[in-house]
Amino acid sequence: MKPVIAIVGRPNVGKSTFFNRVTRTKDALVDNLPGVTRDRHYGNASWNDVEFTLIDTGGFLANEGDDFEQKIRFQVFQAIEDADGIIFLLDGKEGVSPFDKDLIQIFRKINKPVFYAVNKVDGMEQEVNLYDFYGLGTENLYPISAEHGYGMNDFLDDLVRAIPKTVSVLPREMTHIAVVGRPNVGKSSLINCILGENRLVVSDRPGTTRDAIDSVFTHAGRSYVLVDTAGIRRKGKVVEKLEKFSIIKALKSLERCDVALIVMDAKEGITDQDISVAGYAFERGCGCILVLNKWDAVEKDGKPPRAYYSQLKMEAKFLSFAPVATISARTGFGVLKLFPLVNEVYRQYIQRIGTGQLNRILQSAIRKNEPSLYRGKRIKFYYATQTSTKPPTFVCFVNYPDAVHFSYRRYLINQIREGAGLDKTPIRLFFRPRGS
Repeated sequence: MKPVIAIVGRPNVGKSTFFNRVTRTKDALVDNLPGVTRDRHYGNASWNDVEFTLIDTGGFLANEGDDFEQKIRFQVFQAIEDADGIIFLLDGKEGVSPFDKDLIQIFRKINKPVFYAVNKVDGMEQEVNLYDFYGLGTENLYPISAEHGYGMNDFLDDLVRAIPKTVSVLPREMTHIAVVGRPNVGKSSLINCILGENRLVVSDRPGTTRDAIDSVFTHAGRSYVLVDTAGIRRKGKVVEKLEKFSIIKALKSLERCDVALIVMDAKEGITDQDISVAGYAFERGCGCILVLNKWDAVEKDGKPPRAYYSQLKMEAKFLSFAPVATISARTGFGVLKLFPLVNEVYRQYIQRIGTGQLNRILQSAIRKNEPSLYRGKRIKFYYATQTSTKPPTFVCFVNYPDAVHFSYRRYLINQIREGAGLDKTPIRLFFRPRGS
């Protein structure tokens, strides 16, 4: 396993900017608004051929009266406990804060290397601002600028020399699962239930999760990567710049996942926005499972489940292949039953069909139901082949590709589903002229 380094500090000191520079990504949200990062955020980093995992944490505050701030503090403490080393990031422009002194007291009680970096120092002439920080009682201070790169090379040289060196083990193939849905439907609660720990900040406030957070989980001998995402709202309701960034990241998480758990609040019923979120997943070719959360409340009210299934089938016809699961992330009801569904969806999602079998399925389908004539001429289907998986994608060569009606395309896709046993995965079918 790679060593784990946690970035800790009060809000708005530049932790996410530091994270992005060192991991060479833009995975952590960066904004001038304090408190942007709330959950722990993990990223891979390498310096001088030493690989390590970096954790970006929420801003540390000492407001004991605010329940939400207490949850963020808990996440910071969890990151410190998980880490092999700590980067304590300080603000070179704002100077020493009482929160910095609180953190210093915490670090003095742990037996782990701590690196004190004073950020927002853009050049040697600004290093005079370091004198106040020596009052914290530490001798080694690193003046750096995470935004402009000043002092970063020397700092990272010392960091990788001091952290424990361990062998990086390549993970087995893992199924990537994106947990998506509109705000406040219980996405983070579902992941917490699966993981059996409070890895993510959970709150009743809509929009709590802003970054996409990856968590590795093993169940019944198989490994998965769970991705918690920001709640997706209608474009007209997205007013904050931060929330716009969050939605972009949520959509990107769909692009890199294998299976999307589309979480809905069964107590509130199926909404137009639930269907819109499902549409985002469908457009990106994800395997999909429709998850009706808070089912315990529905059963308590005595509402018939058949009504929910009928509404889903009616409003999300494009996801007719997607299984439906009823769960309660609060009580754990039905949560572990998601994994057999995920495994089956993933199995079909990566399935390859032999060219011979595929063409037999299509020839049989065409004999049963021939396509309409095109300008008085017959549409001829020459042969078909599978070009890729994730999702299964097929190309069929015909004499008039543009003449194949969308309803006939849907008919052929359904015949492939039935003939090849691909009833729980999206399928893509394209038509091309022969010889292209």
